[in-house]
Formats: sequence, C-alpha cells, structure tokens
Amino acid sequence: EKAKFRRVGGEWFECSVNDLKSAFMAVKNRTAIDLGRTNDFDLRPEQKEAVRITKNYFKSYSIEENKTPHFLWNCKMRFGKTFTSYKLAEQMKWKKVLILSFKTAVEESWEDDLLSHKDFKSWQFIRGKGESIDDIDSNKPFVCFASFQDFLGKNKAGGIKVKNKWAHAIDWDCIILDEYHYGAWNENSKGLLSSDEEIIQEEQKELDKESGIKNSQKLWSEDVSPLKTNHYLYLSGTPFRAIESGEFIEEQIYNWTYTDEQEAKENWESDKKNPYQSMPKMVMMTYKMPESISQITDTGEFDEFDLNEFFKAEGVGEHAKFKHEDHVQQWLNLIRGSGFNNIYTNRQLGADKPLLPFADSRLINILTHTFWFLPNVASCNAMKNLMMQASNTFYHDY
Repeated sequence: EKAKFRRVGGEWFECSVNDLKSAFMAVKNRTAIDLGRTNDFDLRPEQKEAVRITKNYFKSYSIEENKTPHFLWNCKMRFGKTFTSYKLAEQMKWKKVLILSFKTAVEESWEDDLLSHKDFKSWQFIRGKGESIDDIDSNKPFVCFASFQDFLGKNKAGGIKVKNKWAHAIDWDCIILDEYHYGAWNENSKGLLSSDEEIIQEEQKELDKESGIKNSQKLWSEDVSPLKTNHYLYLSGTPFRAIESGEFIEEQIYNWTYTDEQEAKENWESDKKNPYQSMPKMVMMTYKMPESISQITDTGEFDEFDLNEFFKAEGVGEHAKFKHEDHVQQWLNLIRGSGFNNIYTNRQLGADKPLLPFADSRLINILTHTFWFLPNVASCNAMKNLMMQASNTFYHDY
C-alpha cells in the first residue's frame, strides 16, 4: 500500500513478477520497495580480485607516463563482466562511463545489470544509438552503451556524426571496450573510420564473420581515437592476438579461465553456498596434429597450422569438395582411431594411445549429438559429401 499498489480484494494486490521480486528484496533487507531493483547479489571471490587488482593498477599509474592507462580482463564466458565492471566503476568513483561494443547484441545485458541491481540506484543508462546526454540528468552518474562502428564511424562528409558529437565532447572517466576480440584485428579497419555509411555496415558484417580476427590489421587504436578518457578497460574471453602482440603486459591483465573456475568449484570450503556449483563442468581435449596431416598448411613465417586452409572447400551443395580432401579423410580416420599407428609413426614405444573422440567407448557413448564448427558453408557441404562416401560407413549413422 505504501508503494501505491492497488488492492484488488482481501490480501490481493495487482502487480508484476518483478514488482513482487522487489517486494521480497525489500522485506529481506528491511527497506522500502524499490521498483525495478530485483537483484542484490554480491561479487564472487574472483570478481572481487579483478576489481582489486584493476583498481590498484589504475591508482598506481603515473600520469607522467603521458599515456592513458589500460587494463585487460581475459575472462571466460559467464565471468560476469558487466556487473564486475560496474562495481569497479563504483569503487573508482567514476561518474561517466562509455561502453563501446563490437557486438551490439549485448546492450540489453549491460542495461539490465545496471538498472535492476540495488547497488546502482543513482546510475542512469543511455542507449547510444538513439539517445544522448540530453535524455538524462547529467549531474548523476551515467553509463552510455554504443556500437564501436557507430560512435567512431564518420558521416559522408568525413566528420563526426551530428548525433554523436555530445559523446566526443565529454571527458569520460573510463571507456570500456567490450567483446574486444571481435574488433582487435581486422583488415577492414581503414573503412571503419571512412566516410561511407554503407562501408561501415558491410564491415560490421565482416566483424561478425570469423570473430573479426582474420587479418593482421589493427582495428582499434587508442592513439587515433577522437574520444577522450582517463582509463581504458578491455573485456574479452579470447584476447589471444592482443596478448601475443604485447599490447598488454602481465601487470595489465587479469585472467580467469575455465580451469580456474573448476578448481574454485572443487576446492570451495566455506559454509556458505558454493557460488560455482551451477557452473557447468567442461572437458577439453586437445590433440597434436600428426605432421603427415598438418604439413599441407605449414606456410608462412611461423609455419602455423591453419584450420581455414586445412578445411578449405570449393563448389556448392552436393558438388562441394575439400581442396585437401585426402588429408581431411585422414583426419576423419584419425578421430575414430583408424590407422592411428600408421599416422603417428614417431609415437614412443609403450606410450598410451590418446583418447580419440570416436574411438574410445567411454566417449563415443556420450557423443550422440556433436556440433562441428567449420570455416564456411562450402566446407560444411564438403564435409557432408565426404562423410556420405561409401568408405565412411561409420559416419553414415550421424
């Protein structure tokens, strides 16, 4: 009644499910009902550690170095990057945070984590695509979520888009680069800051293909960005190129992997509920490709094995065929244990044979449904065609 809900008879009130969640939380915390604030969870231990390490790094960074400090969170999926980022902002006493994402589909989760949690009551959220600072109270802390391509793309005259000029005039406390692995490396970067909107849209499609790490041209550069900020925070679950290139040194990275999570789950000793109990167990199996199979793609300076080249295919539909069909066939034989000893000619005498997915009875019985990720549609068609050949009777049941 105090919250102005309408009584519709006896003990019954008219409200939504979220209203009810807010009421439960208010009773538990002995506070007034705060409509829309249905979450009151706290940081997990690794999230607290990420905030602590990042905060200490930012606080200790010397402005004399004449470069904006940047930090990378190399953290697995479901780490809780949005909530943890907001808690970092809270502890750093930031008031103006810009989130630039290479994948705009995550906007809803950024908005929900801010507007549904009791810890961020005073914060406001700006949807950068259609809103601006004029839509909020600029005296209160705010977060703006925007597409990287939109906020850094230029209009046809080569200038900043009129609707985004407000963002370029702000001295941001922090710019967060979300899903960084999608935009860290891509040959199409030159067009992103070009004057053609259609080019920008085409490059967004390219970013969505192959995770945007196909080529060696850097897409994002702090040095050329027209946006002003005091801190950069990079978020990615697979920032391999950025780490390999030396873009971040050890002191600028916080890591949280599947292995870390499973160890935390197994070693939880507190009387409190294990926060990792709901996290799924993953079994990762990696294999060293035999030289007889991998040598066909070993080209270039580092002789790297290239999956895109290995599974390269031509043709469409039933006419699709692998460029290296004989070697792909050897691989199909290998993963079901056929001809293993002939392929691994250098295997040490007496060494255990590795668990091959379609050969070991402990694995094959649970691999009733499998998902194979290939470079493109032609490769998928070529794989189907190869599996359906008379010699591959094992795969006919799939």
